[in-house]
Amino acid sequence: MKILRGRWRAAAPAWVLAAVAMVISASVMMAPAAGAYVPRPDADPFYAAPADLADYPDGAITRSRQIPLYGLPLPVSAWQVQYRTNDASDRPVPGIATVMVPNLPWFGPGERPLLSYQIAEDGLGSQCAPSYALRGGWEIGGISTWIDTPFMAAALLRGWAVVTSDYEGPQSRFLDGVNSGRGVLDGIRAARALAPGGIGPTSPLGAWGYSGGAFATLWAAQLQPDYAPDVRFAGITSGGVPANWPAIAQGVDGTVQAGLTMLVVLAVAQNNPDAGIVEMLNDRGRRMLAEDATACGLDLVVKYLNARVDDYTIEPNLLSHPSFRAATDPQELGAGAPQAPTYLYHSTTDDVIPVAGFTELLDRYCAQGADISFVYSLLPSHNPTAAGEAVGAMGYLADRFAGVPVAPGCHGG
Repeated sequence: MKILRGRWRAAAPAWVLAAVAMVISASVMMAPAAGAYVPRPDADPFYAAPADLADYPDGAITRSRQIPLYGLPLPVSAWQVQYRTNDASDRPVPGIATVMVPNLPWFGPGERPLLSYQIAEDGLGSQCAPSYALRGGWEIGGISTWIDTPFMAAALLRGWAVVTSDYEGPQSRFLDGVNSGRGVLDGIRAARALAPGGIGPTSPLGAWGYSGGAFATLWAAQLQPDYAPDVRFAGITSGGVPANWPAIAQGVDGTVQAGLTMLVVLAVAQNNPDAGIVEMLNDRGRRMLAEDATACGLDLVVKYLNARVDDYTIEPNLLSHPSFRAATDPQELGAGAPQAPTYLYHSTTDDVIPVAGFTELLDRYCAQGADISFVYSLLPSHNPTAAGEAVGAMGYLADRFAGVPVAPGCHGG
């Protein structure tokens, strides 16, 4: 069953987010000179798993601390919580989430809304984790967190609380859907258990992510009915949605974004040691695997400018090899559709994630009876769409928090 295609449209003006970005991003960019030293998560005892972790229920807080957000005196109260979650092999692992609440009273009806915002973690090492940057760890691996600052700030200015999890977990498992989705869901449980600043059991709950953050957001939505039936979303928004991982990797191979291809290859090799991917690497590829085992996405983009995967393998066309597809297939979204009303958006000219995969995922979701509003954006390429379409995404969440009903089924906007 194919969905009815929505009309393509350009984004609404983004002046609100631009204003927020000017205020808070300027403060954030000045922080390296002002902030105190922050140890990497691997060297920070707060991140270490407690010996009795398995005794805690899913999402229970094992420890917490209040932090100055970005190491700056911002008008936001922030905490980091460690909580029990479970990896894709059902082993208990410690999760980390940062919970942010504006220092403003909530004037809306009911309890303060809680937005689970997924930053594109996109890395293989703990220094790439959002919690490190949000505490004031100033390394280039935190760029995704800094880029997403305006969106989180806009939510906080609306009076919403925000929770963002290090959903890749303590092993920094990029491209692990179950691991990511569970990390998000248990991070929400932990934020509710912390219950700061007006968050309560009836707080309306939303989720939002773009690109890698959309991957984690939609995996959380897919797992929610069985893994976390107590976590009920009022609405979900996601854009630049990763679908068809081999096509994503092939699309940027040999381009200025080739480091993202290497990120996918490295993650597949590390996460699936029995898939035969390592055996298909040549000496150069094995050096890459050793040297970049804990790299962040931006590190790889800089290092592998215009590189081609075939120069690192003994097997030609690795990205279309059946073993590669067998390793990425379980990470594709769509086995279950979101149960909550959902707003999805994607650029028709996305230069990182081909729009064809987005269309195929929409087909799967809508065939399962999901309630989805979708937008084919005319904004050029991947990154501009993240900013330009954010106004529509946030407006959709605001309507869901206010209890505005949605029309059932799939509708283009």
